[in-house]
Order: sequence, then structure tokens, then C-alpha cells
Amino acid sequence: MKGPSYGMVLDTRTCVGCSACVIACKTENDVPDGVTRNWIFTEVSGTYPDLSMSIRSERCNHCENAPCVAVCPTGASYYGAGGTVQVDADKCTGCKACIAACPYGARFVDPRTDTVDKCTFCLQRLENGTPTTACQEICPTQSIYFGDLNDPESDVSRLLASRASYTLLPDAGTRPKHFFLR
Repeated sequence: MKGPSYGMVLDTRTCVGCSACVIACKTENDVPDGVTRNWIFTEVSGTYPDLSMSIRSERCNHCENAPCVAVCPTGASYYGAGGTVQVDADKCTGCKACIAACPYGARFVDPRTDTVDKCTFCLQRLENGTPTTACQEICPTQSIYFGDLNDPESDVSRLLASRASYTLLPDAGTRPKHFFLR
């Protein structure tokens, strides 16, 4: 049996853009003011009066073919547990090559350390036995799901099997593990 492959699914029908996920992440991960590991994206399309709005909670896509990992000259960006993409701040020189390589704009420089930071899928919580991310746990509309994409019984696998979904920038070839339900 394959090991875990962690991924996230967001239900775009139920996300209301409340930003609880952003606040929970900042609190859980001690993210400084002025930067964020996740954010709310809102897009309005159509022509008045026939408008529609899409709301998405976005973050690092933890790509299977992550360009940020490929370009990192020190090995600070690497594949961690469950295929997550992580940053070892002790190895990071702050060169920003990974920031330039990320097509999703998911990385930033921590102003306290001058090293790169990003969403970790709350790997520290998994290592401590908590099977959810802070953003999933706090979401008031239960729009965020996290789990093992290799486990057909996981919530993420069942949702992806039951509903149409998409990833951001599919032509980039990164094979993201952050999915959005239609």
C-alpha cells in the first residue's frame, strides 16, 4: 500500500469568504502581521444584471511537481510527510528563488527571520495526532477538507469522487493537491 498523499478540497458552493481560515492559520502558526499563509480570493464574472461570484480560500497547493522545490539552491524547500511541500528555515538563505518559481503566489518572506514561509498543511498538528488543519477545524461552513488522497475512504477522496472539481493553473504542470469543488 502507498503511503499517504495529503491534499485539501474546498467546497466553492459553501465558502462565504469569512476569513476565519486566515485568522486560524495566523494564530496556529504565529504568522506575523502583513503576511499570510492563506487568503480569500473573490471573483465576480458576467455582465450586469447576470453576475456570479466565486469565493475560494487559497494557499500553497503542495504540488507533486513543485517548481519551488526544484529551484531551491540549498534544499530548504523540500517534500515532507505525505508529499507536502515544506520549508526548512534553518537552510533558507532568503534568496527568493522559490517565490519567483511559485505560480500561485503562495510564498512570502517572514519579516522576523528573512526566510521564506508558506502553508504547511499544519504538518505539526498531524505529527501531534490532530488529523485536521487549523483552517478546516475553524471553518464555520465546513467548506475545507483535508486528508489522504490515497485513502479512498477519506473525506477528500470521497468528495473528489462525488463532485466535479478543478485545480488552479492546470497547464503549469505542477500537479497541485489543493482542489476546488464546483
